[in-house]
Amino acid sequence: MNLQIRDATIDDVPVILQLIVDLATYERAPNDVTATETQLVDVLFGPKPAAEVRLAFEDDVAVGFAVFFHNFSTWLGKPGLYLEDLFVRPEHRGKGYGRALLVDLAKIARERGCGRMEWAVLDWNDPAIQFYRKLGAKPMDEWTVFRLTGDEIAKLADS
Repeated sequence: MNLQIRDATIDDVPVILQLIVDLATYERAPNDVTATETQLVDVLFGPKPAAEVRLAFEDDVAVGFAVFFHNFSTWLGKPGLYLEDLFVRPEHRGKGYGRALLVDLAKIARERGCGRMEWAVLDWNDPAIQFYRKLGAKPMDEWTVFRLTGDEIAKLADS
């Protein structure tokens, strides 16, 4: 396996966007992607980056990525590493790339003094759930994720 994992650069934005589309397709929501290359340049490489991206390559081919950012645990008094997306293209699965990306992120979390790593997984994605459990990750069954989006955010902000 000729795997390389590295930080994404601004030149990788087209690859990042394609991986986002591939992930959305895998998650049965290909038409939900509205991100553009211009947006990604701004939010990932602008003056206040909102997230970081690690890319996995097999030889010179991008086979997967991890998108993450830092959150904060008031109870621990430490930052956390939140994994927004982990994706390996289906034709490259089973080679250890997903695990390698998570090991890479664990090293980043340790180096940055993070108290925990967290992420969400779709409840129908049993292969991913089993994969995460094998790594020692535990589901937070007692927690429910809530979300506000565009119109709801605006309505609440105007209230």
